[in-house]
Amino acid sequence: MKIVYLPIDERPCNIGFIEMIAKSSKEIELAAPEMDLLGSKRQPADTETLWAWLQEAVKDADALILSIDMLVYGGLLPSRLHFLEEKEADVWMERLRSLKADHPALPVFASNLIMRTPKYSSGDEEPDYYEHWGREIFLRAWLLDKQDRETLTDDEKKQLEEISRKLPGEYIQDYEKRRRFNLSMNLKMIELAAEGVIDFLSIPQDDSAEYGYTALDQKAVVSRREELRLYQKVQMYPGADEVGATLLARIYNELKGQKLKIYPFWSSTLGPQLIPLYEDRPFAESLKAHVMAAGCQLTEQPEEADLILAINTPGRVMQESWEQDKKDITYTSFRNMLTFVDRIKRFIEDGKKVIIADSAYANGGDRELIVLLDEEEVLDKLLSYKGWNTNCNTLGTTICQGVIGLDGDPETIRENIIYHLLDDYFYQAEVRMEMVSDFLLQQDLDYFNLKESAHHVNAERDRRMAGRFKKLILHSFKDRELAKVTTFAPWNRMFECGLSFTRSEKDAGEN
Repeated sequence: MKIVYLPIDERPCNIGFIEMIAKSSKEIELAAPEMDLLGSKRQPADTETLWAWLQEAVKDADALILSIDMLVYGGLLPSRLHFLEEKEADVWMERLRSLKADHPALPVFASNLIMRTPKYSSGDEEPDYYEHWGREIFLRAWLLDKQDRETLTDDEKKQLEEISRKLPGEYIQDYEKRRRFNLSMNLKMIELAAEGVIDFLSIPQDDSAEYGYTALDQKAVVSRREELRLYQKVQMYPGADEVGATLLARIYNELKGQKLKIYPFWSSTLGPQLIPLYEDRPFAESLKAHVMAAGCQLTEQPEEADLILAINTPGRVMQESWEQDKKDITYTSFRNMLTFVDRIKRFIEDGKKVIIADSAYANGGDRELIVLLDEEEVLDKLLSYKGWNTNCNTLGTTICQGVIGLDGDPETIRENIIYHLLDDYFYQAEVRMEMVSDFLLQQDLDYFNLKESAHHVNAERDRRMAGRFKKLILHSFKDRELAKVTTFAPWNRMFECGLSFTRSEKDAGEN
């Protein structure tokens, strides 16, 4: 099956992860644009060139996964920085209608994010003025929305007055004009879903909050979806960078005429009801949404499940992954990892396909879980391990790997597990912040800007990640040893890395 894939941006999580997952199935031919067509961070892709590529690519395709943010704005960050006018939105509406008219049998599964509103001041991924006024822009809208829906405390009223007095009006005008365009585009995509131009529309919510700009936009989107009775065709849930994987799983299931059953279980009693960092609802509610969006179904009977989903959650308090050396006591007292891992092992021994969503910490994996899986010699017998960024980023890609890899190539699946151990745990949880506090400090570099020294950072990161892997992973992947790790900085910063690795045959005398 040929699936055309236009990603949300050019980072490894949106291109590399999807390509790795697709590669685990011999049935999928994934057709994506060359990297030089996808823009670079704040620099938008040439949308006219992408449109020409798309028209050609779908001629012999079985399905299309389409990021509206890439097609219209030229990428995720450009969707927050553009100066598009309403007439340009109408052009894209007509183009998508013509695409469907030319290929009426082509399933079109699209995604279109609701524009986020970060709670903090940073201009790395937002307009330049957000560097100094971001928190105030967020708070002003948060307080105004709360004032309209409820009441403000006296302190909140004073805070709103002070922010309104200080915040430059031209920044509000610029920000709100862009938001109006983006919301209009969200609503237009819902119209296309109603027309049948889009067969399924995913609207992920990135960094959502109870009040403010994003909440107001969500309300408008929900209202239009309800008005048009598109509950099945238009689905909303927390997430962003996993959306390509979710749509890949859904398309694969649809093309094969299947609806896989997933049996979930948790590492802690409170886990399902906890609200993870960076998200607005309990773990259990996001699970329901992501399973449905992927075209799967939950089951309460493990014996009838196609996939066993082991979800690693906090005990009660959730922390960042780099804080594990001073983790909250409830990571021990409110969960039992020995029981959790033993259950994983027993499912594997019974011949079940087990996928792990490691969401106990934000922005990286759980050392205790990885060590126990290695000690029990089941780490390399999993169908998937992932634990990156947010809970929903992890969850969406985990489900997709389970769906695509169910009857997939075992060696490719093992390579995917090694990749995510290196990236999700060894880099995100250990090496990243360690290098920020020592290596970057020594080199006079910034977390958000590696300047001209990315190659030095990469070399040091390569060395540390390879060394940590060899030191910690002692009982898994015994057939070959990790020989070399090679990383790069996609957006010339420390937040994410792209990587590749090589493995070599062990000497005859080695275990």
